[in-house]
Amino acid sequence: MRYSHDVPETTRRTKSHLRVPKPQPEQRLLVRMMQCGNALFARVYHQVIVRAPARLPRTGPAILVCNHTSGLDPMLVQSALRRLVVWMMAKEYYDIQPLHMIFKAVEAIPVDRSGREMAATRAALRALADGRILGIFPEGKIEPTRDLLPFQSGVALMAIKSKVPVYPVYLDGSQRGKEMAEAYLFRNQVVLAFGPEVRFERGSTSHDALDLATRSIEEAVRALKDRYSIGKPQ
Repeated sequence: MRYSHDVPETTRRTKSHLRVPKPQPEQRLLVRMMQCGNALFARVYHQVIVRAPARLPRTGPAILVCNHTSGLDPMLVQSALRRLVVWMMAKEYYDIQPLHMIFKAVEAIPVDRSGREMAATRAALRALADGRILGIFPEGKIEPTRDLLPFQSGVALMAIKSKVPVYPVYLDGSQRGKEMAEAYLFRNQVVLAFGPEVRFERGSTSHDALDLATRSIEEAVRALKDRYSIGKPQ
């Protein structure tokens, strides 16, 4: 008979350091039900046209960057994806009842836009470490016109530090310029277009390197805008 103290120290140490993979949220029944409900709401009630399908990896972490048109955007983008997106979103939207319960269930990350939010950044990096898809609106606020605001460099910094791929998506539609309640309650016509992985240098987090990476990400979204925005011939 062998006792625990008979097991070699190296074996016990190896077993204690084995990391059990964290279950992905798509595996939870509640999340699957919410995804179905969201697909019906966004694809049936609102008319969502996907002009270029998503190219996200089936497993593993990635960052999804999108322009920001309304408070409805996360639900519209999610409706075209099988994998659940962990969105970084403004705290004022995260706290709206009863939507707060939904955002909490899908592990959205609230961001206080009044200043630097290190807690949100750490939560985002943890989500990537757990193999999630992280959704970011790098403009930092809603833009009611079809112009793109300059992208903030935080997404490039997280991509370089985490070494995960970055994928662009462009969103257009009649939800632009509407308040939250109006965007949710009144039907909209929406266009979505996803792009391939954005390639950029990841060897440094210097100011110049971050600026170059941020421009590459912004240009990828702008290329989708120029090709797929509403009114463009297909």
